[in-house]
Amino acid sequence: MPTYYRSDCVTFRKTKEAFGGLSNMCSGFPLKVNGISIRTSEALYQLCRFPSHPKIQQKVIDQKSPMAAKMVTKPYRTSYNRKDWDLVRVDVMRWSLQIKLLQHYDNFGALLESTGTKPIVEISHKDDFWGTKVDITNTNFLVGDNALGKLLMELRDTYVHKETLTEVIPLDVPHFMLLGQCIERVS
Repeated sequence: MPTYYRSDCVTFRKTKEAFGGLSNMCSGFPLKVNGISIRTSEALYQLCRFPSHPKIQQKVIDQKSPMAAKMVTKPYRTSYNRKDWDLVRVDVMRWSLQIKLLQHYDNFGALLESTGTKPIVEISHKDDFWGTKVDITNTNFLVGDNALGKLLMELRDTYVHKETLTEVIPLDVPHFMLLGQCIERVS
C-alpha cells in the first residue's frame, strides 16, 4: 500500500482546516446537473450509486449536509447499489470533481493550485482507499491508496496547465441517470 511522508504533502481531513475545500464534505461548492441543484460533490457522488432509484436519489439531494447525504444511502447500498459500482466509482468521483472545478473554476482552481506540486493526501480514520490512515507505528507516515488525492492532483494538473475545462461529458457507463433522466453534458 502506498506510503506518504506527512510533511512532504498537502493534507486535509476537516473541512474547516486549511485545504478543507478539497474535501467532498466541504459545503460552499454547490453543483448543478441537469438543472438540479446538488449541495456538494459528496451528494453527487452518492446519488450516482442509485441510477435506477430516483426516490433514493431525491433523498440524497434533500439532505442538508454532505455527511447526511452519505449516511442516508447506507440502508440502500446492499440491495439497490448499481451492480458495477466498484468498477465505476473512481470514474464517478473523477466526473463529480470535474463538475466541482468547472462550476467553481476560480476559487476551487485556486485552491488546487495553492497546493503547488506536493502530493495531495486525504487523512481518514477509516478509509484507506479514498484517503490514507496515519501509520500506527510512525505518525509521520500516512498509508493508503489515496484515490481521492490522486484525482485531485489530476485536476490540479488540468488547472495549472490551463487546459480549459468548458464542459464535462456524462460517463460512458450504462444507465447514468439522475431522477429518471439521462445525465447530460454539464457546461
